[in-house]
Amino acid sequence: MPSRELPPPPPPAHLRQWMDETVVRADRARFLEDLSRRSLGLGRLLLLWTVAAVFAFGWTFLGMAVMSFEEGDLISAFFGIVYAVIGAGVLVPAGFWFASGARQERRVRHLLCAWVEAGRDPAADARLRAPARSLVWLLASLALGAVGLWVAFGAAAGATPGEDTYGEVAYIMGFGMILWITALLGLAKAGAHYRWAVRAFRPPAGQDRPGRILSDAA
Repeated sequence: MPSRELPPPPPPAHLRQWMDETVVRADRARFLEDLSRRSLGLGRLLLLWTVAAVFAFGWTFLGMAVMSFEEGDLISAFFGIVYAVIGAGVLVPAGFWFASGARQERRVRHLLCAWVEAGRDPAADARLRAPARSLVWLLASLALGAVGLWVAFGAAAGATPGEDTYGEVAYIMGFGMILWITALLGLAKAGAHYRWAVRAFRPPAGQDRPGRILSDAA
């Protein structure tokens, strides 16, 4: 299976009744492990931060454009237009990239839920709770959020009238907000995974044998 291709959805319940239970369990464990890494792996966290870095890069050009316009002369205004075009050229593709990643995330979550409901295997499911990875997301996002808030509010509180321009303050505050919003997304991701794991791996009522693939699960 290509590395970028998502696993297939589980076969319908009426077909699983005729399939080898061992094969279904093995497929379920393998696909859930792959989907879990795609959803909460370190690579996913680095990808989120990469998108944030691209947004920050584009925002830098917009900040330079605002500061150039504040100069008030024609040459600075020309460079301001150039900076604004470059900034828009970075931010617009970054926005599409972020939207594409969000759609991919929804597909991964849908497949995760579908394969979890395809049966129960406590030995394999215990690994999917991923407390260590959730903790990494949580702590990294808290640290990034603290830096973002310090940068944003520090820029506003430390601005000196007559020395710091509106463009400079807006640029620094915007940079801090990018960090803060990225941290909020990471915290939301860690919290959503925890809530999902609690609901998804709660032992179902009437389960007769641990590890048995439930053929009637949807």
